[in-house]
This record gives sequence, C-alpha cells and structure tokens, in this order.
Amino acid sequence: MPMQARMLKVLAGRALMIVGLASLVFQVARAQSQSNVTKTNVSAKSSMGAAVDNASKSSASDVAKTLQTAAEAVGLARWSGVGGQRLPEVDVINTMEIWGSGTTYGSGQSNKPGEAGPAFKTEYHAALGYNPPAMRVEMTRTGPGTAAPQHIFEMVRDSYAWDESEIGAGLVPGKGIATPAMTSANSRLLQLWTLPYGVIKAALAAGNKTKMSNENGVTVLTFPLSGQLSAVMVKATLDAKYEVAKVETRSDNPALADLNTETEYSDYADHGEIATDVLSPGHIVRKQAGHPVLDLHVKMLDANNPYLVFPVPPNVKNATAH
Repeated sequence: MPMQARMLKVLAGRALMIVGLASLVFQVARAQSQSNVTKTNVSAKSSMGAAVDNASKSSASDVAKTLQTAAEAVGLARWSGVGGQRLPEVDVINTMEIWGSGTTYGSGQSNKPGEAGPAFKTEYHAALGYNPPAMRVEMTRTGPGTAAPQHIFEMVRDSYAWDESEIGAGLVPGKGIATPAMTSANSRLLQLWTLPYGVIKAALAAGNKTKMSNENGVTVLTFPLSGQLSAVMVKATLDAKYEVAKVETRSDNPALADLNTETEYSDYADHGEIATDVLSPGHIVRKQAGHPVLDLHVKMLDANNPYLVFPVPPNVKNATAH
C-alpha cells in the first residue's frame, strides 16, 4: 500500500476513534458486568486467597490510578482536545490484528508439569474485537507428521466457537465448511481477555472487585472475569513501566482445567506498520494447564481499529440450539 494511502488510513482511523469511541470503556464495563458478574466462582478465589487478602488493603482510587497508568503505558487510553478544551480519556482500541511467527505445541503431552507436546513451526495471524468479544486465529503450521503445511482457522464469538476451512466458511452456501467447536469456546475467549489490552478492559469492568497488591516489589492486580468465564480469577503482574508482564488465570473447578493458564509478555514496542504509539509485546509465551502451547514473536500489529466482523455461521447457531 502506498505511504500516502497508509497515512490517510491512520488519520481516518484516529478521527473515528476520537468521535466514535468516547464511551467504549464504559460500554465494555457494562457488557462485562451485566453478564452474570455475580456468579464468580468462590472456590476460584481461594486459589489466589493470599493475593486477594493483601489486595483488599488497596483503595479504589489507587486501583483506578494504576489502571489508568497501565492503559496509558500501552497506548490504550488517549485524550484529545477540541476548541482548546481537554476531553476525557477514551479507550481507543476495539479491534486489532496481530501477525507473528514462532512455535505452537500440539496435544499428546505427558502428565509431567511443563512438558510440551509436538512442536510446530507456526506463522500466526489473529484478528480480534472486544465489542462483541470475538477472535479469529489463523495458523500455518509445519512439524512432526505434516507432509504439507497445516492451515488452521479457529473462531470464537461470545459463546460460539467453530473451526473454518477458510475465512468466512459456512456463511455462504458452498463456500467452505464451518465445524462447531463449542467445547473450545471458553479457552478461546480467554485468549482475548488475557492479552494486555483485554486484561486492562476486564479489570476496569470488574470495578471494585479488582484488587491491587505489591508482591516482591511489583504491582499485582487480581480480579474475576464475568459471564461465561465467571469461574476464572485473573492475576496480572505489571512491570516497572506498568506494562502487563505476566497473566495467570485459575479455576478450582476440575472440569475447567484448560482455563488454568500462564502467559508472559515482554519486549514491548510499537509494532505498527506506521507508528501509532500503541505498544504491543514483542514476545508472548503461553502455557495451558501447565504445558507450553505458544511461543510467539510479534512481527506487526494493526491497532487502528481495522474493519473486522465475526458473523456466526447458521449451522453453528443451529448446533448450539440443539
């Protein structure tokens, strides 16, 4: 794309952000809190009891200031001025795309903690949105037992999850196959809310349930998710720059063991094709139920709210209804 066209795209995106996203943080908060937030799993809280007890000593104003600083640190929160007046800060990210490469690990892990399954060299592309919560992960993998590259499309939107044979499969008769994968909905949705931007949005949405503590000299935020993920507690560790460095999720429900995850983020930088002051981690390492599942180096990020839609194929809706 010519440089001039790219610049126009960026400027147009920023203008739309200022005009259209002024209440996004509050929309996200309402959407999260109205989705069974009162159903937070009590036993999940016990697994992080010490952190929660210590966190209760922090004041709501301290938590609010920390979240504001964290949002500003990655470029999630911005302010603007019109007519010489400063407008309130707004959440400027609703949709984004991430490109990277690295290693993913297949199933077949042993019961030994930390042991990985088969390793696949992977090209990775994620398109995601927070209103509604949705994510498409596209991977091209090569590795053990793959004579030809594997092309994988994993989708989630709210409580719907499905696999696509191609992008947009199942929406038009004769165009690809959409295979329902409802049992994967929660684990896929969790990836969205454990990204640094999702963590900040979810912590804001949790309101006074978000607690803050200091562990070994670093700031730690602990809060419950809501809706279909209400059984999950999140523990987010911030680095010295208030960037999200580590995210742990836990549920004491044995049936939800795949929601016990640990993700580390490092090497934050502006990975936009054109600098936008939105920082993203350059290195992402994720474990699920104690086993490595992803080691990704980010190549590029489009945080200019690209136009993304995530319609649910009719057969996926019908599978859920039955």
